[in-house]
Amino acid sequence: MYQTVIYETPAPHVARLVLNRPETRNAQDTRMLYELNQAFDRAAQDNDIKVIILAAAGPHFSSGHDLREQGGLETMAEFQTVGTWCGFGCAGAEAQMAREKEIYIGFSERWRNLPKPTIAQVQGKCIAGGLMLIWPCDIIIAAEDASFWDNTVSMGVGGVEIFNHPWELGSRKAKEMLFTADWLSARDAEKLGMVNHVVPPESLADFTLAMASRIAQKPLFALKLAKEAVNAAQDAQGRTSALQTAFALHQLAHSHNMQVHGMMIDPSGLSPAVKR
Repeated sequence: MYQTVIYETPAPHVARLVLNRPETRNAQDTRMLYELNQAFDRAAQDNDIKVIILAAAGPHFSSGHDLREQGGLETMAEFQTVGTWCGFGCAGAEAQMAREKEIYIGFSERWRNLPKPTIAQVQGKCIAGGLMLIWPCDIIIAAEDASFWDNTVSMGVGGVEIFNHPWELGSRKAKEMLFTADWLSARDAEKLGMVNHVVPPESLADFTLAMASRIAQKPLFALKLAKEAVNAAQDAQGRTSALQTAFALHQLAHSHNMQVHGMMIDPSGLSPAVKR
């Protein structure tokens, strides 16, 4: 049914969605994001499923957006959009903003508000766009070898499209992560509250499934209500309006870089190896 995602039911009332592009370190092209959204919808609409695990095949969870994808805007025509934005073929900044409204911030917020508990199961590297897959999840379980990186400031952009950094790390650590583009280890992420548990790599899948199975013993309606209450508390702190502002600034950075550098990023902050 899917080319880039595996859909499993490894235990009663539990669905597991597995990113399956290990040869690219699970880089997210347009197809993967739409297939992942379809898999989330499938689990959300199945009344027998109470908990959804998001996992990834291979040594690394995700290398972020697939920057090698050619014709990203043109490929939008292959898929039925889930939002109401259009104009993917328009000139100027309109097409790129429409695309990112749909498949980046649009999907991430959609998954965050899915009315069932979700658990991210993370190993290896989780880079930039990879954060936009795990941050919408309610619980994050990380292997000891997991590490997290948002290098977008190095590319002349103020952060990934879903700007959840202050809610994940606190304001000061969020600024440090963005300003320095340093890696965040699993243990440090746990101390900051971004990660719930850190476990040995060989225990990651079993530990995550055991937690999902414990949660799945609870009444589904109560789980939905508890999740909605916590999300509402975050939103009451101004999270939604802050994300909208950050997304607008993200689009400004793309437009500026196109005018100055002829591309959506500023290459001056990248290492020579990355530039090549």
